[in-house]
Amino acid sequence: MELIITSYCYLAGNRVIVNDRLVFYQENILTFADFIRAAYKDSQTAYPKFYKMDPIGKLGFLAAELAVKERTLAGYPADRIGIVFANGSSSLDTDMAHYDTIRDRKAYFPSPGVFVYTLPNIVVGEVCIRQGIKGENAFLISELFDGKLLCDYINELFDNGRIDACLCGWTEALGNKWNGLVTVVEKEDPAGCVGTGPVAIPFNDKNINRIMKHN
Repeated sequence: MELIITSYCYLAGNRVIVNDRLVFYQENILTFADFIRAAYKDSQTAYPKFYKMDPIGKLGFLAAELAVKERTLAGYPADRIGIVFANGSSSLDTDMAHYDTIRDRKAYFPSPGVFVYTLPNIVVGEVCIRQGIKGENAFLISELFDGKLLCDYINELFDNGRIDACLCGWTEALGNKWNGLVTVVEKEDPAGCVGTGPVAIPFNDKNINRIMKHN
Protein backbone atom coordinates (compact mmCIF):
# COMPACT_ATOMS: atom_id res chain seq x y z
CA MET A 1 0.00 0.00 0.00
CA GLU A 2 1.36 3.37 -1.04
CA LEU A 3 0.43 6.56 0.77
CA ILE A 4 0.34 9.91 -0.97
CA ILE A 5 0.05 13.56 -0.01
CA THR A 6 -2.98 14.86 -1.88
CA SER A 7 -2.87 18.41 -0.53
CA TYR A 8 -0.77 20.52 1.80
CA CYS A 9 -0.45 23.97 3.33
CA TYR A 10 2.83 25.45 4.59
CA LEU A 11 3.14 28.69 6.59
CA ALA A 12 6.46 30.43 7.31
CA GLY A 13 8.26 33.68 6.62
CA ASN A 14 5.06 35.71 6.19
CA ARG A 15 4.00 33.33 3.41
CA VAL A 16 1.19 30.84 2.93
CA ILE A 17 1.90 28.16 0.34
CA VAL A 18 -0.80 25.72 -0.75
CA ASN A 19 0.19 22.89 -3.07
CA ASP A 20 3.25 24.74 -4.38
CA ARG A 21 1.25 27.95 -4.94
CA LEU A 22 1.98 31.13 -3.02
CA VAL A 23 -1.51 32.17 -1.91
CA PHE A 24 -0.59 34.88 0.61
CA TYR A 25 2.41 37.07 1.28
CA GLN A 26 2.70 40.43 2.97
CA GLU A 27 5.86 42.41 3.58
CA ASN A 28 6.64 44.41 6.68
CA ILE A 29 4.76 42.14 9.08
CA LEU A 30 6.84 42.19 12.25
CA THR A 31 5.02 39.80 14.55
CA PHE A 32 3.42 36.38 14.32
CA ALA A 33 0.16 37.80 15.69
CA ASP A 34 -0.03 40.31 12.83
CA PHE A 35 0.82 37.68 10.22
CA ILE A 36 -1.65 35.04 11.34
CA ARG A 37 -4.45 37.60 11.65
CA ALA A 38 -3.80 38.89 8.11
CA ALA A 39 -3.48 35.37 6.66
CA TYR A 40 -6.70 34.28 8.35
CA LYS A 41 -8.62 37.25 6.97
CA ASP A 42 -7.21 36.60 3.51
CA SER A 43 -8.43 32.98 3.68
CA GLN A 44 -12.03 34.23 4.03
CA THR A 45 -12.67 31.68 6.76
CA ALA A 46 -15.57 32.38 9.10
CA TYR A 47 -14.82 30.84 12.50
CA PRO A 48 -14.97 33.39 15.34
CA LYS A 49 -13.34 31.02 17.85
CA PHE A 50 -10.12 31.33 15.85
CA TYR A 51 -9.27 34.59 17.61
CA LYS A 52 -9.34 32.88 21.03
CA MET A 53 -6.83 30.18 20.07
CA ASP A 54 -3.19 30.17 21.13
CA PRO A 55 -0.43 30.56 18.48
CA ILE A 56 0.06 26.85 17.71
CA GLY A 57 -3.72 26.46 17.59
CA LYS A 58 -4.04 29.24 15.03
CA LEU A 59 -1.21 27.85 12.92
CA GLY A 60 -2.55 24.31 12.88
CA PHE A 61 -6.14 25.40 12.39
CA LEU A 62 -5.39 27.67 9.42
CA ALA A 63 -3.01 25.21 7.74
CA ALA A 64 -5.57 22.41 8.08
CA GLU A 65 -8.36 24.66 6.84
CA LEU A 66 -6.51 25.59 3.66
CA ALA A 67 -5.24 22.07 2.96
CA VAL A 68 -8.70 20.54 3.36
CA LYS A 69 -10.31 23.25 1.23
CA GLU A 70 -8.19 21.90 -1.61
CA ARG A 71 -8.82 18.24 -0.84
CA THR A 72 -12.02 17.53 1.05
CA LEU A 73 -12.23 14.64 3.50
CA ALA A 74 -16.01 14.49 3.26
CA GLY A 75 -15.97 11.09 1.55
CA TYR A 76 -14.51 9.35 4.61
CA PRO A 77 -16.35 8.28 7.77
CA ALA A 78 -15.35 10.63 10.59
CA ASP A 79 -13.93 7.78 12.66
CA ARG A 80 -11.67 6.66 9.80
CA ILE A 81 -9.81 9.97 9.58
CA GLY A 82 -6.75 10.37 11.78
CA ILE A 83 -4.70 13.39 12.79
CA VAL A 84 -1.07 13.41 13.91
CA PHE A 85 0.68 16.67 14.71
CA ALA A 86 4.05 17.48 16.26
CA ASN A 87 6.24 20.37 17.36
CA GLY A 88 9.41 21.10 19.28
CA SER A 89 8.37 23.37 22.12
CA SER A 90 5.09 21.77 23.19
CA SER A 91 2.85 24.52 24.64
CA LEU A 92 5.74 26.55 26.10
CA ASP A 93 4.66 29.80 24.46
CA THR A 94 1.26 29.61 26.17
CA ASP A 95 2.78 28.21 29.37
CA MET A 96 4.86 31.38 29.70
CA ALA A 97 1.84 33.56 28.99
CA HIS A 98 -0.06 31.72 31.71
CA TYR A 99 2.84 32.05 34.14
CA ASP A 100 2.86 35.82 33.60
CA THR A 101 -0.69 35.91 34.96
CA ILE A 102 0.12 34.10 38.22
CA ARG A 103 3.71 34.94 39.18
CA ASP A 104 2.85 38.21 40.91
CA ARG A 105 0.71 37.39 43.93
CA LYS A 106 -0.31 41.04 44.19
CA ALA A 107 -1.59 41.10 40.62
CA TYR A 108 -2.90 37.57 40.36
CA PHE A 109 -5.22 37.23 37.39
CA PRO A 110 -5.11 33.72 35.83
CA SER A 111 -7.18 33.51 32.66
CA PRO A 112 -9.18 30.36 31.89
CA GLY A 113 -8.95 31.35 28.23
CA VAL A 114 -5.14 31.10 28.39
CA PHE A 115 -4.91 28.14 30.78
CA VAL A 116 -6.98 25.87 28.51
CA TYR A 117 -4.20 26.03 25.88
CA THR A 118 -1.41 24.89 28.20
CA LEU A 119 -1.51 21.46 26.55
CA PRO A 120 -0.03 21.08 23.04
CA ASN A 121 -2.68 18.65 21.83
CA ILE A 122 -5.45 21.25 22.16
CA VAL A 123 -4.68 22.25 18.55
CA VAL A 124 -5.57 18.70 17.50
CA GLY A 125 -8.92 19.07 19.24
CA GLU A 126 -9.59 22.40 17.55
CA VAL A 127 -8.92 20.90 14.11
CA CYS A 128 -11.00 17.80 14.88
CA ILE A 129 -13.98 19.95 15.85
CA ARG A 130 -13.70 22.09 12.75
CA GLN A 131 -13.11 19.24 10.30
CA GLY A 132 -15.35 16.66 11.98
CA ILE A 133 -12.52 14.20 12.64
CA LYS A 134 -13.21 11.40 15.12
CA GLY A 135 -10.43 8.91 14.37
CA GLU A 136 -6.99 8.23 15.84
CA ASN A 137 -5.13 11.30 17.03
CA ALA A 138 -1.78 12.14 18.56
CA PHE A 139 0.52 15.06 19.24
CA LEU A 140 4.24 14.23 19.20
CA ILE A 141 7.14 16.25 20.60
CA SER A 142 10.44 16.35 18.71
CA GLU A 143 13.15 18.96 19.28
CA LEU A 144 13.49 19.48 15.52
CA PHE A 145 11.13 18.70 12.67
CA ASP A 146 11.36 14.95 12.12
CA GLY A 147 9.63 13.79 8.95
CA LYS A 148 10.60 10.18 9.60
CA LEU A 149 8.93 10.20 13.02
CA LEU A 150 5.67 11.46 11.53
CA CYS A 151 5.81 9.11 8.57
CA ASP A 152 6.57 6.05 10.69
CA TYR A 153 3.74 6.82 13.11
CA ILE A 154 1.18 7.48 10.39
CA ASN A 155 2.24 4.50 8.28
CA GLU A 156 1.67 2.26 11.28
CA LEU A 157 -1.87 3.60 11.70
CA PHE A 158 -2.62 2.82 8.05
CA ASP A 159 -0.89 -0.57 8.15
CA ASN A 160 -2.93 -1.59 11.18
CA GLY A 161 -6.16 -0.66 9.40
CA ARG A 162 -7.09 2.03 11.89
CA ILE A 163 -7.51 4.92 9.44
CA ASP A 164 -8.20 5.57 5.75
CA ALA A 165 -7.00 9.19 5.65
CA CYS A 166 -4.93 11.41 7.92
CA LEU A 167 -3.91 14.99 8.56
CA CYS A 168 -0.17 15.14 9.22
CA GLY A 169 1.13 18.37 10.71
CA TRP A 170 3.80 20.45 12.38
CA THR A 171 2.78 23.55 14.31
CA GLU A 172 5.57 25.40 16.08
CA ALA A 173 5.34 28.85 17.66
CA LEU A 174 7.62 30.19 20.36
CA GLY A 175 7.91 33.93 20.63
CA ASN A 176 8.40 35.21 17.10
CA LYS A 177 9.85 31.97 15.75
CA TRP A 178 7.21 29.89 14.03
CA ASN A 179 6.29 27.66 11.10
CA GLY A 180 3.48 25.29 10.30
CA LEU A 181 2.58 22.52 7.89
CA VAL A 182 -0.46 20.32 7.40
CA THR A 183 -0.68 17.62 4.72
CA VAL A 184 -3.62 15.46 3.70
CA VAL A 185 -2.46 11.85 3.49
CA GLU A 186 -4.45 9.17 1.70
CA LYS A 187 -4.02 5.71 0.20
CA GLU A 188 -3.07 5.56 -3.43
CA ASP A 189 -5.91 4.29 -5.62
CA PRO A 190 -5.50 0.54 -6.23
CA ALA A 191 -5.41 1.23 -9.97
CA GLY A 192 -2.71 3.85 -9.49
CA CYS A 193 -5.06 6.70 -10.41
CA VAL A 194 -4.34 9.62 -8.14
CA GLY A 195 -5.98 12.46 -10.02
CA THR A 196 -8.53 13.21 -7.32
CA GLY A 197 -6.24 15.46 -5.26
CA PRO A 198 -4.53 18.72 -6.22
CA VAL A 199 -1.15 17.01 -5.87
CA ALA A 200 0.07 13.41 -5.72
CA ILE A 201 3.31 13.32 -3.75
CA PRO A 202 4.54 10.03 -2.24
CA PHE A 203 4.23 10.27 1.53
CA ASN A 204 7.73 9.74 2.88
CA ASP A 205 10.22 11.60 5.06
CA LYS A 206 12.19 12.87 2.05
CA ASN A 207 9.15 14.61 0.57
CA ILE A 208 7.85 15.89 3.91
CA ASN A 209 11.28 17.40 4.64
CA ARG A 210 11.36 18.96 1.16
CA ILE A 211 8.02 20.67 1.69
CA MET A 212 9.23 22.00 5.04
CA LYS A 213 12.25 23.59 3.34
CA HIS A 214 10.34 25.92 1.01
CA ASN A 215 12.44 29.04 0.54
